[in-house]
Amino acid sequence: MSTEKAQLASAHVTTVRVNASDTVSIETDALVIGIHATPQGPQAAAGAAGVDQALGGRLAATLTAMGFAGKPEEIAKFPTFGAIPAPLVVAVGLGAPPADGGSLELETLRRAAGSAARALAGTASAAVALPATTAEEVEAVAIGSLLGAYVFSRYQTNGQQKAPLAEVELVTSAPEAESAVRRAATLADSVTLVRDLVNTPPSDLWPARFAEIAEEIGGKNGLTVEVLDEIALKENGYGGIVGVGQGSSRPPRLVRVAYSHPQAAKTLAFVGKGITFDSGGLSLKPSASMDWMKSDMGGAAAVLGALLAVSRLGLHVNAVGYLCLAENMPSGTAQRPSDVLHTYSGKTVEVLDTDAEGRLVLIDGIARAAEDSPDLIVDVATLTGAQIVALGWRTAGVMTNDDDLRGAVVEMAGAQGESVWGMPLPGELRKGLDSQVADIANLHPERWGGMLAAGVFLREFVPDGVDWAHIDMAGPAFNKGEPYGYTPKGGTGAITRTLVAIAERYAG
Repeated sequence: MSTEKAQLASAHVTTVRVNASDTVSIETDALVIGIHATPQGPQAAAGAAGVDQALGGRLAATLTAMGFAGKPEEIAKFPTFGAIPAPLVVAVGLGAPPADGGSLELETLRRAAGSAARALAGTASAAVALPATTAEEVEAVAIGSLLGAYVFSRYQTNGQQKAPLAEVELVTSAPEAESAVRRAATLADSVTLVRDLVNTPPSDLWPARFAEIAEEIGGKNGLTVEVLDEIALKENGYGGIVGVGQGSSRPPRLVRVAYSHPQAAKTLAFVGKGITFDSGGLSLKPSASMDWMKSDMGGAAAVLGALLAVSRLGLHVNAVGYLCLAENMPSGTAQRPSDVLHTYSGKTVEVLDTDAEGRLVLIDGIARAAEDSPDLIVDVATLTGAQIVALGWRTAGVMTNDDDLRGAVVEMAGAQGESVWGMPLPGELRKGLDSQVADIANLHPERWGGMLAAGVFLREFVPDGVDWAHIDMAGPAFNKGEPYGYTPKGGTGAITRTLVAIAERYAG
């Protein structure tokens, strides 16, 4: 067993509290202010006017001299030379001022706060004086600060990794600010858990260990957790999960995580793809496509993170999550192209490509989730490279069996600042999944439309009359580029907040 077993939490130890004091009187290591971009040059946003006065009205001239324009997420730091108690000012760009005296978009605030928090890594404390006059704006600034401060340094021993910004004071007198900060901290804890899991190397996160983590978290947070090991999976006919996991020396698991509320009127089922490492199996991936495949369990991580938040928020809904966990490896025991799997639904699947494995574990999870009589099933997965081809690295695709539901998921994700785009499930793609030897094949012969074909495949395993949504987040789950806003490099925690938003909508 790895010595890392007990070390689940990252170095993310940032705390946030509310301070209603005057901006320029707060004693802190750094003061964060917002700056708008205007045709006349940088302009102080609400909350920054006092700083300009303390600097003798020279704030705009100082920023202009530094080449700072106020573009979204732009950062400038300068010393105050004793003009205010904070020795450092961090100006963060907010873009153009809102028209007609309106409010900034919440995602603008999240990203601005996140950018500032990233820029202050290694700093003990900061006061954040971004425009936040409502509880929703306070929550946006708080969660942006918390997620922007995230650092994953568990495996770095050279001392070069900076610690996260330790303490944030939100300068606001908004009503219900304290409860907004508590809610933001709850959501940030869940996203942090997901990021930690995705960033953990597969040597320290295999199916059984993932199941142990779910049990540990569930036991501490009022969740009921049931784990099926490889023997139970075989005995109960989970052929998809067993088939994918049989090539690894570390066998698969199916984890059921459940939350219930006595006043709940609706039941949700979340199903997450949890491939703790995806080599492609015998249909081996090229090495350039394999080095970030520790992230292929991001769907299962998002489901676990969402259930944690649902429980801590005490939502009036019943929610059950299925973590479909396997390691997809090539070996003498691995499934082969042309094998036929007998899945939990009773349907048989011909495996044409062992690297189309995510859909094989998901269909067992979907079929089992249907037995909970849910009002909605949502599966979430890093499912296809075709998603990245179609929508890029930052936008997930959502496919559903109901047009209104698709629009609702896009809307709820957008409100959380998570980019999701509605995609169709073309009926003509179904014929390409026909198999000569089984009920269905796991791969469409055409290269084009691979994301949609995968969704069409999954739809075949959703019982009639059950609302279902499929979210393919192959790109958004793992940021291979540079950090931006509150999003770090590596695991992002994508779609976790969307799942929570769905639960809140159904709690109604």
